[in-house]
Amino acid sequence: MKRFENKVCLVTGASSGIGRATALSFAEEGAKVVVADINETTGIEVVNEINSTGGEAIFVKCNIGERQDIVNLITTTVDTFGRLDCAVNCAGIAGKVSKPVHEYPEEDWLLQIQINLIGTWYCVKFQLEQMLKQGGGTIVCVSSAAGLVGQPENSPYAASKHGVNGLVKSAAIEYATKNIRVNAICPTAIETPMIMQGRRKLAENPEALQQAINFQRMKRMGQPQEVADVALWLSSEQSSFITGHTMAVDGGAFA
Repeated sequence: MKRFENKVCLVTGASSGIGRATALSFAEEGAKVVVADINETTGIEVVNEINSTGGEAIFVKCNIGERQDIVNLITTTVDTFGRLDCAVNCAGIAGKVSKPVHEYPEEDWLLQIQINLIGTWYCVKFQLEQMLKQGGGTIVCVSSAAGLVGQPENSPYAASKHGVNGLVKSAAIEYATKNIRVNAICPTAIETPMIMQGRRKLAENPEALQQAINFQRMKRMGQPQEVADVALWLSSEQSSFITGHTMAVDGGAFA
């Protein structure tokens, strides 16, 4: 039997990168999948890919920074599939610029906090409410290595991800006896559109790309599937005694 047979699994940020790999992996493991993303075109492509191979998935357009979007997301999930067993919160944004704290643009600082931290809190809050009603579930938040250490000239991202890790640990304690496990994944440099085309534009900057590669002890970028595999493990019964964990997926960078 597949690990997620008869399970309903929700993935935010599911149209690309780690979220896409996670959604497809859940489907391969037998889950009914809710694909949530602000990008409708690529989100629907993921749904079509799942459904065309015999899986079952729906798309819900969602900006996690908007409370009502998350209310609608959970409502649609339960209305469609009857429950929510596993949630993986991958949605988030990176900064557009590299600036020290006193020079960082206020608008960009606040936006990263709104999406990465407050948006993730909205997700966790309403996922927990549903899981309490049905008697249990698992939540995995994709945080970042920037949630474990400081990141110069990237303070709002680091602050938001440290906040996510604090949220995860607090929630894990609060619901540990409610059959709900809450964990976080903290990846380093993973080859996704967000990092390759984002703040440092690694796809266009060979020097910056080599710096990112050198930071990993394995001397390579991680792949989205390698993070998705961890997300599925943390969502499965194979990790049944693990909650409140912030797991680095880092190619040995923090060893």
